[in-house]
Amino acid sequence: MSPISNPHKEIDLSPAPTQLPFSLSANTAREIALRIQNKIPSGGLFANHSWLTSPYPFPLPVYLAKDLEKLGYRLWKFLKACNLLYHLSTKGKAPSWIAQLLDAGKPQEIISLGRAKLFREQVYGVIRPDIILSENGYFITEIDNVPGGIGLTAWFNEVYSGEGFPVLGGHDGMLNGFSSILQGGADIFVSNEASSYRPEMEWLASALTKANFGTYLVRSQDWQGPWQPKIYRFFELFDLPNIPSAQLILNQAAQGKFFITPPPKAFLEEKLWFALFWLKPLENFWQRELGSGIFHALQKVIPRTWLLNPEPLPPQAVYPGLEIHSWCELENFSQKKRQLVIKISGFSEKAWGARGVVIGHDIPSHQWIKSLHNALNSFPDQPYILQEYRQSILLPCHYLSKEDDAIHSSLMRARICPFYFANDKQILLGGALVTLCPADKKILHGMKDAVLCPATTSSQ
Repeated sequence: MSPISNPHKEIDLSPAPTQLPFSLSANTAREIALRIQNKIPSGGLFANHSWLTSPYPFPLPVYLAKDLEKLGYRLWKFLKACNLLYHLSTKGKAPSWIAQLLDAGKPQEIISLGRAKLFREQVYGVIRPDIILSENGYFITEIDNVPGGIGLTAWFNEVYSGEGFPVLGGHDGMLNGFSSILQGGADIFVSNEASSYRPEMEWLASALTKANFGTYLVRSQDWQGPWQPKIYRFFELFDLPNIPSAQLILNQAAQGKFFITPPPKAFLEEKLWFALFWLKPLENFWQRELGSGIFHALQKVIPRTWLLNPEPLPPQAVYPGLEIHSWCELENFSQKKRQLVIKISGFSEKAWGARGVVIGHDIPSHQWIKSLHNALNSFPDQPYILQEYRQSILLPCHYLSKEDDAIHSSLMRARICPFYFANDKQILLGGALVTLCPADKKILHGMKDAVLCPATTSSQ
């Protein structure tokens, strides 16, 4: 995997080069990949999921490696501004439709929890953007505030650094980061709905405890008390009716009986914040709260996003960037013009893991129209967003083949997920999980034919 030095240069990497970075020979690369694969815990790290093993960490583009150090603070400021805007809206100090939109379709107990006084100023302790590399730099498709991959990335950092590779965040950066938001130990509550991630969280808890960061325990969904004073929430708020004790736990946390992160703020977990970021009437708010520098920096990496609201526009208005007056005009867009993505915004089992995502130019016209109508008809209780699609670049990748245990090379598309850990004093970049998917995949996520590995800032 060769680092990219110029984000604006068109890259032609066909066919994939066979020369390995880090001055590795094919035999050495194979030995490293086999050792890494053999170190996977007996209980696995993802239940019923596997991946292809890379013999080295992914070398980040130089421009991205530099920007990642600043991105965590920028996104933390963005989330703080989102939180403030919502609460201003509930008090009538910002347009009331903002809070109404973010609360639509949610039970009253969820809305009340999100507005609890004790949680008022809190945002998420773990911030994970999904980053895609394009010909013109990088962009963020979304921010995951209840992310998977924490334990897996911590394990990757440990085993790859043990092979002598420098990794982003260092050998124990993920452990340091996680412990910084839950100092002294915590119970990690993993729901049945998120059970695929339970093995990685069990590994994480064990590693934290062994490293003397405190006592960390993974609780299964029965969650019988007593509980530790600190809790990490690894369950979705839409799933509360299926989780015994969850409502009790959250209510007690709202009363100050223990600390919980992520705080139960369903309104902050909506993808439609990207659409609100691009709304012209809210531009002054974003500039004031973020500062001009961060505002313009985020404009460069947050794709243009629109809320799929079926309400008609005034006769003289158009949707900026699309230059259409009505959503029905999207029905007639050619396949070439449909470089657009429809996504469910949140509070749904379809809102994570690449579910509920439709890529406009990847489907025939009748399916595009059906998906568009479904999104518009779901408003306001289940809002959808429309987002511009940017093509990810192809990068050379080496991996250990499952068929012959030999090192193969291929061109793949990368998704980079840095993990930021934010507490009252600092924001730590613990590491980054890289998912490299086959060239024919347009939605980049973990799959059996994807390569997963940590990130590095060096190719030497």
